[in-house]
Amino acid sequence: MAFTTNIVHVLTLLLVIITTSMFTVTMANKDWPSFGNFNYTDWWSRFGNHHHQINKTEQQPKNIIVGGSQNWHFGYNYSDWAIKNGPFYLNDTLVFKYDAPNATSFPHSVYMFPTWQSFMKCDVKKAKMVANHTQGVGEGFKFVLNKWKPYYFSCGEKNGLHCNVGQMKFAVMPMLRPFWSSWP
Repeated sequence: MAFTTNIVHVLTLLLVIITTSMFTVTMANKDWPSFGNFNYTDWWSRFGNHHHQINKTEQQPKNIIVGGSQNWHFGYNYSDWAIKNGPFYLNDTLVFKYDAPNATSFPHSVYMFPTWQSFMKCDVKKAKMVANHTQGVGEGFKFVLNKWKPYYFSCGEKNGLHCNVGQMKFAVMPMLRPFWSSWP
């Protein structure tokens, strides 16, 4: 009986820690307004009455070109790119653009890893190909972040060489969009 009680306490503590961490991360989001000048006496007019117009374009999912103007190529640090261009939100679309294989460029692809461990090791045998050599040509391959979970991406070419040596890997955890776009 004591063992079951301890498990319940540990699970409760874990739930509190996860909830607190999620709240902290969402409050630290650079797109959210600052709470530094919050007027607690004016709470109802800010949150209870919605007389201001909500900017619908800020709440719409975005198409994000992976690597920006660099696109998807060998030797660019995509983990750094993801950190600098985050946060990413639920239902945003990642667009992977890359050249078709030819005599002067390496072929590229997009793989998704099931776990952090396989991602860190660039173990493409455990990954799933989500885009082949030609799907990134032209308008690019589009991948919608439609689940609230971590996504681990890399190029799977040369048995993980592009992932390991070419820095062609990154991870994202889409966040929930704020329910307001800006303060009135």
